[in-house]
Amino acid sequence: MADYHWPPAGKRSLIGKSISRLDGPWKATGRAKYTYDVNRPGMLYGKMVLSPYAHAEVLSVDTSEAEKMPGVKAVQVIVVGNAGHEVLWAGQEVAAVAAETEEQARDAARKIRVEYKSLPYLVADTDPQKAGKQFTKQLTAQTSGDPDAAFKQAEVTIEGHYGIAVITHCCLESHGQVTEWDGDALNVWASTQYVSGIGKEFSDGLKIPASNVNVVTPVMGGGFGSKFEADTWGLACAQLAKKSGRPVKMMLERDHELMGAGARPSMHAHVRVGAKKDGTLVAWSSESWGTGGPIQSGTPNLPYVVRVPNRRSRHTAVLTNIGPARAWRAPNHPQMCLITMSALDDLAAKLGMDPLDLFLKNIDLTGERASNYKDELLKTAELIEWKKKWHPRGDSGSSMIKRGLGLSIHTWGGRGHQSECAATIHPDGSAEVSLASQDLGTGTRTVIGIVAAETFGLPLEAVKVNIGDSRYPSSGASGGSSTVGGVSSSTRRAATDALNQLFAKVAPSLGATPDQLEAANGRIQVQNNSAKSLTWKQACAKLGTTAVTGNGKTSPDLISSGVGGAQMAEVSVDTETGIVRVEKLVAAQDCGLIIDTKTAESQVYGAMIMGVCYALYEEKIMDELTGRCLNPNMEFYKLAGIGDIGELVAHMMTGPGYDERGVIGLGEPPVVSPGAAISNAVANAIGVRVTELPLTPDRVLAALEKGGAA
Repeated sequence: MADYHWPPAGKRSLIGKSISRLDGPWKATGRAKYTYDVNRPGMLYGKMVLSPYAHAEVLSVDTSEAEKMPGVKAVQVIVVGNAGHEVLWAGQEVAAVAAETEEQARDAARKIRVEYKSLPYLVADTDPQKAGKQFTKQLTAQTSGDPDAAFKQAEVTIEGHYGIAVITHCCLESHGQVTEWDGDALNVWASTQYVSGIGKEFSDGLKIPASNVNVVTPVMGGGFGSKFEADTWGLACAQLAKKSGRPVKMMLERDHELMGAGARPSMHAHVRVGAKKDGTLVAWSSESWGTGGPIQSGTPNLPYVVRVPNRRSRHTAVLTNIGPARAWRAPNHPQMCLITMSALDDLAAKLGMDPLDLFLKNIDLTGERASNYKDELLKTAELIEWKKKWHPRGDSGSSMIKRGLGLSIHTWGGRGHQSECAATIHPDGSAEVSLASQDLGTGTRTVIGIVAAETFGLPLEAVKVNIGDSRYPSSGASGGSSTVGGVSSSTRRAATDALNQLFAKVAPSLGATPDQLEAANGRIQVQNNSAKSLTWKQACAKLGTTAVTGNGKTSPDLISSGVGGAQMAEVSVDTETGIVRVEKLVAAQDCGLIIDTKTAESQVYGAMIMGVCYALYEEKIMDELTGRCLNPNMEFYKLAGIGDIGELVAHMMTGPGYDERGVIGLGEPPVVSPGAAISNAVANAIGVRVTELPLTPDRVLAALEKGGAA
């Protein structure tokens, strides 16, 4: 019988190789159909009415004029007036309309009259003292050891303020869906990270059986943590379709997307760190705060990764009317990383130490993966030529262009989610696997295909991969870097189950028992005896007229969690303009057993690009006077362009100590460190800390005025 465990390194034909994505040509030629490309017969277009107020009570909603507008087929009130309903941010949904064209729907939405009563609001990303008790929620302090005594014994201490701004999700494909009713059954073409799960939200919200909802997402243009739910617009779209009796498409406009479809919370902290003169860390104290919108957005665990023995941390949530927080690729980790790594880098500067030496000296404080972190730091140092290029802070010569290096380390969990898979072998030799997982653009479809093909001993193109439809076996949400572990292990178990059924049919004709057979190189053969074999098609013909289907679920012994990584950045800073350029960014990343090296490296490259974006450009800017977002568009919400990225180097940590743990998710960890590494590199270049991200020219120039390199 075939063993479902991962094959040893010498027996892998596909796993771990660098393989191009199955859907690459499909997407590159425009044949892939995203939600926006779905056009159903007789389809209407939906638009929404958004609150102009950051905080208000909705007193009434009058849709009478809108209902008379040309082309209008349905109107849906989302909030109920005179019931004390509050809107909590400018851009929150109040009503929706469906019409024959987008223009007609937009015009009709403008005719919906809403009466508001303005209420007090806060949109400033400010500290708890300035926010006031009304807008703050004190969270429990954490203490370990005796930080007060440790600070008294510390020979060197530093104090600093560090912070990172609110940024928004900015997916290439905005949120939205097409909904169509077939009697009492609802079909939803959605841009979602949870094909198997959002159907229940439609079911609950529309009061129909969950079995009546089918969700389809063959491809999607990014989610990054913001697309787990059906959302207000999803339910409104389905209600409009029900009222009109026609399909409705409603994709969010970019301003709506940036105002209300999710944001990563800010985090700021006053930090004090104590050490011995030789760099041994002894004490940590931090007072942090941040905002994730009108609801609390999680408690940070400071310091990050490096568990200083005597530590105290306290965090306060500042509740603001800026729109909702949503999980953003590695929730809370980039913020905690920036605060911790910046403080340790400042400590190294005060000690007169190379920060690489400081981190290596304290590497045991990272816990059980200390040896891996050491390997990763040394590998990144080798790739960026750290010892050749590093210089003491601010000692970067007389040129107006200053260069510097910075480093950071990070961690993540990445255990696979619960997934089910069905693998079918047909009598004609064709093979397919089916599961409801979605591919966010990370290469999930390809990873599933590789695992199935490896198991069957077939080339990748011989296996059909069916995903992105809730009618397939259930698969978990793509969040927490959990997809690859879930789908790879369920696929491996299902394919092995199907293969063993095939072995049972074939064994008699080969004069063997099923446990003596193996699948390799497109053949079914007796182990270590290729003379006694059948081609794959000959073997499948033994099935007669009935296909065999194997079923598998996520298998805990094929996956694991807990990875680390290190990154180093080289930057140049123009001290006349304050412009920062990332010259080179190097990452050494652990992710357990790699299924496809090409897509794994692609995840790291994508994360580093996102890291450059939030380190240098991204910030959600709010107007305190009006309570509105000032940059809800792609003109003023800045992202890096291709000329802003610099050289990227990704090194995957593989081999003993890494591979044997099984598959671990990779999507989130490499996005954690870029902000901290780039910030530290800028401090190294100009001789002074720029305390807040993004590192915009005005912030750099302000730091220089306080005494940086001239």
